[in-house]
Amino acid sequence: CCPPGCSCKWTDWIDVSYPDSSDRNSGDYETFENILKNDPFWVCAKVENIFCRAEKFPEVAIEDLGQKVECSIDRGLICNNSDQRPGGMIQMPVCLNYEISVCCVPDLPDCFPSTGLSTTTAPPLPTTLSLPTSTTAPTPSGPPSSTTATTTTPPTTTPPTSTTTSSTPGTTTTV
Repeated sequence: CCPPGCSCKWTDWIDVSYPDSSDRNSGDYETFENILKNDPFWVCAKVENIFCRAEKFPEVAIEDLGQKVECSIDRGLICNNSDQRPGGMIQMPVCLNYEISVCCVPDLPDCFPSTGLSTTTAPPLPTTLSLPTSTTAPTPSGPPSSTTATTTTPPTTTPPTSTTTSSTPGTTTTV
């Protein structure tokens, strides 16, 4: 699989943004960019998986909340108030407060070996979102190490413009 110490580790629950219910242009933005702004020493060399949940409904899958939410390993969680409609569990057209846990590969040289055979960079591999089918939350093993001063921003890709309405792996879930 991978060199010792290079398997991804789940973070504690992260919640650095709170939606403003009085502002239709607000929302909840648990993005990697916002996490780094909140904690410049947060390091996640590569996000391999992500789990998103509503703070007030931690046992309810986000697909069942009736909100349009992006939960992706490329950007984190994005919920725009302007995308929400009244109905379902939420009677107001605003985002719930969400939190995320990510499975991060440590920022160690052994975890990202280079062969030295080529000077070109391979294109990024397609990424998918694995949404859990049970209500069992991941068992976070603790926050990422803050003992290193190296900050690595997760790779970014252009998100697809389509959305899905099922829990099929993808970068955006629309419910």
